[in-house]
Amino acid sequence: MTTRDIVFVAVGAVTALSALLSVTTKHVVHAALWLLVSLGSLAGAYLVLGQELVGLVQLLVYVGAIVVLVLFALMLTRAPIGPHAEIDTPRWQRAAGALLGAATTVLLASLLLPLLSGATADLDAPSATTPRIAQAVFGTWVWPFELLSVLLLVALVGAFAVSRLVLDREDPAAASRRGEGARR
Repeated sequence: MTTRDIVFVAVGAVTALSALLSVTTKHVVHAALWLLVSLGSLAGAYLVLGQELVGLVQLLVYVGAIVVLVLFALMLTRAPIGPHAEIDTPRWQRAAGALLGAATTVLLASLLLPLLSGATADLDAPSATTPRIAQAVFGTWVWPFELLSVLLLVALVGAFAVSRLVLDREDPAAASRRGEGARR
């Protein structure tokens, strides 16, 4: 077992453990932070495998954008930080979800492990796929990616505007105070 194998197993264990903690914690913000750790360590796994471009895209897109968007949405919706009895799922639903997740894992493993049993990868051989992927992403597909970034920005501004409208409707005391100040 080489050093690269040991590092890959360690990064994979951190990824799996943080993903498990992300879906099992009852604190919403903690779940988002565990998701951040999981996606960041997955980028580390890509780096260990020699796919630097995929690892950097993982960091930029998922860690840098999606997790920040999730945290921003949590702040906009004023989601409860800790566990609450009103929104907590019953124990039987959590057990059923765990059972279905385990069944899905067993099904996927039974299908994929025979296919991958003889597969090997030479990580020391130079890979020519990164320049081709970079040329496609930053050459051919640069405008669709830029259009998508503008669309995400518009969605973020729209979410902020909608949250401001909902806040104004929910607080009649603040609206009456503004009306009294205008009459004076």
